[in-house]
Formats: sequence, structure tokens, C-alpha cells
Amino acid sequence: MSADNWLADTRTSYDTVAANYADQVRNALSELQYLRAALTLFADSVRAAGDGPVADIGCGPGHITAYLNELGVDAFGVDLSPGMIAVARRDHPQLRFAVGSMTNLSLQTASLAGLLAWQSLIHIPDEEVPAVFEHFHRALRPDGLLQLLFHTGDRSRLKTEGYGGHPMKVYVHRRRPDKVAAWLRDTGFEVEAQLLLNNPDGEVSQAVLFARHKLRG
Repeated sequence: MSADNWLADTRTSYDTVAANYADQVRNALSELQYLRAALTLFADSVRAAGDGPVADIGCGPGHITAYLNELGVDAFGVDLSPGMIAVARRDHPQLRFAVGSMTNLSLQTASLAGLLAWQSLIHIPDEEVPAVFEHFHRALRPDGLLQLLFHTGDRSRLKTEGYGGHPMKVYVHRRRPDKVAAWLRDTGFEVEAQLLLNNPDGEVSQAVLFARHKLRG
């Protein structure tokens, strides 16, 4: 699976479902108290570290970017899908959004106080994740905050349909939190905390990792 192929498939898939996806998630955060708490902690930590711009990478239709701004954070969104960015700009015209890829992040070195990647890392193959974390580390200033939300598990699957029944072709990679934490430490992050979220059967289904940029020795 070449990088060009899976990136192009992911971009096209989310262009196709952008409007339906936005309708589905627009008010979802109101029912997710633990995730709201995680965002509040992230926003408070960014302000405590001196404040500054925050990038929401894989922002989709911009609902999380908007919530961070409501919390007093200067957040902007970046997404691979032009369709998603169009919806984000439509729904949140007062905020900044740009098309871009976490695999080739065109942000200035040490320009960010914080970086958020919620359910966007799930489409990145294992072999690409360390390079993505290098981009995150480079863009964050020392002591900058990183927060990740991802599906937990050990399996990957090909998603062929979603969000209104539209065709998709995206790989969804589930990962153990300790594996993601090890990648972060190898890149120069200090992992400070994790939040594990259970599904109705009591199994861990999602994880939030809180990490901080540290200068390499």
C-alpha cells in the first residue's frame, strides 16, 4: 500500500461523506462528558504553559476546533479533505481552516502552544506514525501540549461504507495505548497521562493520551 494510494483514498472518502459526517457529529460532543473534560484540561494546560496557537490536525468539519475556541484557545483546523474544510468554513466562518496532511505538516518550527489529533491518527499506517509524530514535535514549542484520541485494539480494517451509506475506502487502525505512548517517547514527548474509555460491554474502546514536547538531550 503506497502512501500516495492510501492518502488519496482517505481524501476522496472524506470528501464524499463530508456533509453527512458533519451532520452526525455536530452535537455529539454535548453527550460526551469525559471527552469534554479532556478538552477542558487540554485548554487549561495550554493557557498555563503561556497560551498561543493550537492546531487541530484532522479537524474534519471543525466542531472540535470550535469547541476549543469556546474554551478560550486560539485554535485553527487542518484536514486532508478539501470537502471537510469547505464544510468547516461554512459552519464556522469566524475560524481558520486549511487543507493539509499530518504526513507533511507545513507549520513553522516551534510555532504551536498545543496540537490536537482526535480520531485522525487512526487512518495512518504504523510505518508512518513515527514520522507524523516528528512533524508534531517539530511544530510544537518546548513544553507545548499534545493530545491524541484514538481507537484501541490490535486490529486494522478496511472501511468501505459510512455516514449516510456513502462508499468509502479508508483503513481504520486500532492501537494499544502503550504502543502509541512508546512512539511518542521515542520522538521526544513526555507522556503525562492517559484516559481510557469503555464501551457498553466494559471493554476499552478509545484512549486519550496527554503528552508534552520535551527537548531532546
